[in-house]
Amino acid sequence: MFKVQTLNKIATIGLDYLPRENYEITTETSSPDAILLRSFKMHDMELPTTLQAIGRAGAGVNNIPLDKCSEKGIVVFNTPGANANGVKEMVLASLFLSSRDIVSGVQWAKGLKSEGDMVPKLVESGKSNFAGNEIKGKKLGVIGLGAIGVMVANDAIALGMDVIGYDPFISVEAAWSLSSEVERANALENLLSKVDYITLHLPLLPQTKGMLNDEKFAMMKDGVKILNFARGGLVDNIALKVAITRGKVDRYVTDFPDVELLGEDKIIPVPHLGASTNESEDNCAIMAARQLKDFLEDGNITNSVNFPNCKMLKTDSPRLIVANKNIPKMVSQITTLLADENVNIADMINKSKGDYAYNIIDIDGEITEEQIQKIKDTEGVVMAKLL
Repeated sequence: MFKVQTLNKIATIGLDYLPRENYEITTETSSPDAILLRSFKMHDMELPTTLQAIGRAGAGVNNIPLDKCSEKGIVVFNTPGANANGVKEMVLASLFLSSRDIVSGVQWAKGLKSEGDMVPKLVESGKSNFAGNEIKGKKLGVIGLGAIGVMVANDAIALGMDVIGYDPFISVEAAWSLSSEVERANALENLLSKVDYITLHLPLLPQTKGMLNDEKFAMMKDGVKILNFARGGLVDNIALKVAITRGKVDRYVTDFPDVELLGEDKIIPVPHLGASTNESEDNCAIMAARQLKDFLEDGNITNSVNFPNCKMLKTDSPRLIVANKNIPKMVSQITTLLADENVNIADMINKSKGDYAYNIIDIDGEITEEQIQKIKDTEGVVMAKLL
């Protein structure tokens, strides 16, 4: 019986993928095998010694202590792409919000309630104050071509926009999905100087923090509209407000409103609604639960942020999983130790990612807890477990 602790409300449709005859789902336990969460901040949480895996029902993992988890051999999963359509639709909506002054117009119309029969006439006379522009034929710059960025770029093409994309690390899968009509920018500066709209779809890292700053705003066309449904820290808020004052930025729509951005006429603050759809929450929960189940039962890893993807078809053979630091001679040490213990390997796969590596080893015969402990005691090994 596996114990899975939920630190946030997880959609029932996802939890249903963990059959109750094999899984105990609880909000309170001192010895979970796995944790499912969304936005709960784990940095101050003591990680239980029983914990093997964490499933984040969403893409961002800033709320999880990745370094500490890696050191303890705890595999952290996220769900890239599961909420992509929800975010994409919000970005498309924001293209119109930033272009047609819809928000101000609606607020103004609501204020006419006391005008009685004069409302229709006032609406006709006042509508010109909220005129905007159409997006068709305008240039959109998409910075970051992952699952969401590609979907935004493709749909913007379908809406009649000219799209320029920039992502020096675009994956093969994303490249295959990207419309051939999307122009490729070889440098970020080339994109910034050409487009009427900019949408951000990249992670918040030390090298991307505050990437839209005074220098980058100076490169942009006057009146550019910026959409940020990725991470708030990507934009320097002080530099942004200066750019708005100077007319460089006409509108900024953000899903991450900070206090200094509220009350500004040219800033449309969205209360983190990008992935807030029933479908997104369901998709994330299903994906996270499936990945945890595949790992706990068969040792397979898909969409881990701290260990490599590693899968091998499960057979009737006992399966040993081993996580270790990605340093020379680790595989030979593990296999030699097994050979010295007269443990025969039926099949094996080894993958690495950054500072860590992962092994799935199917045993031909039996292996004892004492023999597994010897692997655990090997310098560089952070986790070893018999499934």
